[in-house]
Amino acid sequence: MSEKLVALGTPPAQKAAKPKQKKPEWLKVRLPSGATYEKVKATLHDLKLHTVCEESRCPNVGECWGGGTATVMVMGDTCTRGCRFCNIASEKRPAPLDPDEPRNLATAVAQLGLHYLVVTSVDRDDIPDQGSSHFAECITELLARTPSTILEVLIPDFTGRTDFLDKIGLANPAVIAHNIETVERLTPTVRDRRAGYRQSLEVLRYVKQTYPHIHTKSSIMLGLGEQEDELLQAFRDLREVGVSVLTLGQYLQPSQWHLEVKEFITPERFAELQAIAEGMGFLYVASGPLVRSSYKAAELFVAGLVKRDREARQVTSFGVPIAG
Repeated sequence: MSEKLVALGTPPAQKAAKPKQKKPEWLKVRLPSGATYEKVKATLHDLKLHTVCEESRCPNVGECWGGGTATVMVMGDTCTRGCRFCNIASEKRPAPLDPDEPRNLATAVAQLGLHYLVVTSVDRDDIPDQGSSHFAECITELLARTPSTILEVLIPDFTGRTDFLDKIGLANPAVIAHNIETVERLTPTVRDRRAGYRQSLEVLRYVKQTYPHIHTKSSIMLGLGEQEDELLQAFRDLREVGVSVLTLGQYLQPSQWHLEVKEFITPERFAELQAIAEGMGFLYVASGPLVRSSYKAAELFVAGLVKRDREARQVTSFGVPIAG
């Protein structure tokens, strides 16, 4: 049976508008399939859980779901912000939070036996604590039900409120990620006006300083018109606030109403940027046209870090010195 290919960034059920730029061959992927993929999809849908994998039409959904990883989006499928790169629906007052969501999420993960789970969320500026308590409850339920699953959370900025960030930190996920998305100059154009570049850096700084045992991670989209000096400054800014894992990927226009792609970055250029970022001290950099914030290669590396940390804590608890 021949394998079908689909160009990314085109809604599968709609006729594509005439593209301004022809997408290069390296931005074509195989349609997702396979028994594990179908099981993950069915289980998440049955329990009424949303996934950023589907909402954002992630190109790696087949690889991740087929390999025992997933990215689940909590607090609904509608955001209170309107970033100009994002395909998720936006309203001032979305539907109320589902009180059963933390339990349903833990049930799904237990049923699927996921090795690595990323939990992200929409922004909920309409809720007094911006959903931080609900997000923390999801983490607590997950870790209680499936303690062997490595949990990464990709959080909103919670408008920089440290008391809200503490709810996430105290729930103790293995990784806390927050994306700066683009360089400082382009932030007002790319992101919602409530999402500031410096505010995002301060979120990452606070998390790392307050919870040093938790790994921090961020992501940048390329192809929006950023200049190299701006990009390298963003790398330096992230290192300065203690971020140890970075992902770099190609921005793809979800629809004609979103920001246009200014440039398709070549795989060779992504490799060059990876080497530069690694030279700045990041523990791991995933860089490529199809790389997304939640990306299996990065998650495998982080899983290794977490396993090492857990083993070190276990050895220490028995009073045995740690080698090295």
